[in-house]
Amino acid sequence: MFDYAALDALATVIETGSFEAASARLGVSQSAVSQRVRQLEERMGAVLVIRATPCRATEDGARLIAHLREVALLETELAPSGTPPVLRIAVNADSLATWVLPALAEVEGVRFDLVIDDQDHSAGLLRRGEVVGAITADAGPIAGCDSVSLGRLRYIATASPDFVARYFPNRIDRHSLRAAPALQFNAKDRLQDRWASMIAGMPMGLRAHRIGSTEGFVEACLRGMGWGLNPEALVQAHLESGALERLGPAPIDVPLYWQSARRLKAPLAPLTKALRKAAKVVLL
Repeated sequence: MFDYAALDALATVIETGSFEAASARLGVSQSAVSQRVRQLEERMGAVLVIRATPCRATEDGARLIAHLREVALLETELAPSGTPPVLRIAVNADSLATWVLPALAEVEGVRFDLVIDDQDHSAGLLRRGEVVGAITADAGPIAGCDSVSLGRLRYIATASPDFVARYFPNRIDRHSLRAAPALQFNAKDRLQDRWASMIAGMPMGLRAHRIGSTEGFVEACLRGMGWGLNPEALVQAHLESGALERLGPAPIDVPLYWQSARRLKAPLAPLTKALRKAAKVVLL
């Protein structure tokens, strides 16, 4: 049996970012919090907290916290308490910016802990037990999880008129794509490479600015910093006004799935229903 007081101390340290803040929330001394976490680490034979500013969970610590939250979620279903359980889910930034928040707003009685990760990589968090659900581009069912098809998020390659005139005055080909700076969300983002390779008919080595913000990505396009693929819903008005131009006719449609822990199917049902409803409004 786990010492759930110690697990709660561990989770609170990670949630608040420090042992001091955790002691204030739990109403016990800082030394008591430290002792509970240390005893749990000794019992597990592993370091559970990276003691930095803020404190972060190790992989072992994250799995234990996920277990605690799952237990709390199941207990709430059986006997609702005054403390809302935490749902830790993985969401890609573009979905969060375009359609996910209305779904989350419909789900009452829980607190959300959102992990922002690329849709091509978020399934890994679910496989490792770090989240109870993930919006992912991975269609393959993960062991112990249910998969629901949500639809396709359409991306359009865009750039400002001045950028197009400077870098693509005649045509978009492998030569102009190599010369034109692109935009990239982070190192995991391969959308621009996929689109460029599709246009050029060969793998491309793009020069790119990294801008880890969905809204910043659009703004960078508007300001002529580079070209990039944006969710159609975020740039449609800019395309209609002429502030952005569409590069070529080919969009990229990214299929999205909601994969969630099967053992938590019942308590996650309201969230699953809300996600499916919200996805129908924006996704294809």
